[in-house]
Amino acid sequence: MVRTQIQLPPEQHRALKRWAAERGISMSEAVRRCVASQLERDEAVGSRPARVREALSAVGRYEDPEGPSRVAVDHDDHLADAYDGT
Repeated sequence: MVRTQIQLPPEQHRALKRWAAERGISMSEAVRRCVASQLERDEAVGSRPARVREALSAVGRYEDPEGPSRVAVDHDDHLADAYDGT
């Protein structure tokens, strides 16, 4: 392992210390778990450029052959219909 020194604001330090104590782990282990969790989340989501490319690839792909709809304008009515059908 590589030794790393960090500084935390007092409120983060207290919260992390409490979180570690609740789990019966050291502060170092708590930091490692938090970092690992964030890195996994970031990896699952992908980079911003990749997310932008993916979003742009969907633009126009699902165009309604009957023309533009008013779903965005009439969304409250559609929701009301959906909930009435339950």
